[in-house]
Amino acid sequence: MDLRQLRYFTVLADTLNFHRAAERLHISQPPLTVAIRKLEADLGVALFERDPRGVRLTAAGQAALGPAQAALLAAEKVRDAVRLGAAGLRGRLAVGFIGSAISDLLPRIIPPFRQAFPQVDLALEEMNSADIVRAIAAHRIDIGLVRLPVMDATPVITDVIERDVFVAAVPAGDVLARRRAIRLGALADRPFIIYSPVSSLHATIRLACHREGFAPQVAQEAMQVQTILSLVEAGLGVALVPQRSSRFAGEGVRIVPLEEPVPIAMGIVRSADPSPPAANFVAMALDAFADG
Repeated sequence: MDLRQLRYFTVLADTLNFHRAAERLHISQPPLTVAIRKLEADLGVALFERDPRGVRLTAAGQAALGPAQAALLAAEKVRDAVRLGAAGLRGRLAVGFIGSAISDLLPRIIPPFRQAFPQVDLALEEMNSADIVRAIAAHRIDIGLVRLPVMDATPVITDVIERDVFVAAVPAGDVLARRRAIRLGALADRPFIIYSPVSSLHATIRLACHREGFAPQVAQEAMQVQTILSLVEAGLGVALVPQRSSRFAGEGVRIVPLEEPVPIAMGIVRSADPSPPAANFVAMALDAFADG
């Protein structure tokens, strides 16, 4: 018993005429007759009664019709699911993201993605950049929104989706707060509020300071930019933060541009063979940030 036989059976049950059933199936009558006889032989029971007046369902045929129709419908659902899955229109997509992606990146990507692909189940998980890369390599997540560069040698495909620069965040009472711009070296004698070492920004800041000839005097480490800015406002030190995140600064913090910009970027990472939903997500993210 196969799906072709079930389809022949349901069409014949609907028309109760071999000639009309064959026409609807776009086949000749002999193959239909052979298929029905083989189905009846496989089941060990007659499904139709044949006499000079026509064809009618037996009791066994009537009992089989509903399940046969349900089986054909289920098979069609399987075909639909395969087509949708292959096109990335259905499935599950696990996305890892860093905390700073919450305020800008996710709001610009997630709503249009949900609207375009409502049957894709999104699973979001906050992680640091290095853990995101490792999770992609281990196939635990599909996509990652990370701060670049990622301090991990795990191979992934990376696209830059947002470029930014560091700015100095200083307490409002600091003499540097009155400057229009400062050299990074002007912060050498200040205590630093710096990102935690698990953040790629930690290494980027230390490298930038090293190039200016000093090592930052770390007074406090924190994961989130909002926390760092609050500690600056409390007078515990100065900080370097992404310019796009400086809007979170309170009234007691002054944002001062650096004379020599220190570039940073946000990126989207995935494996070399992303799933169809992942490929769709990357395309939408790149499109969302194409104009900066």
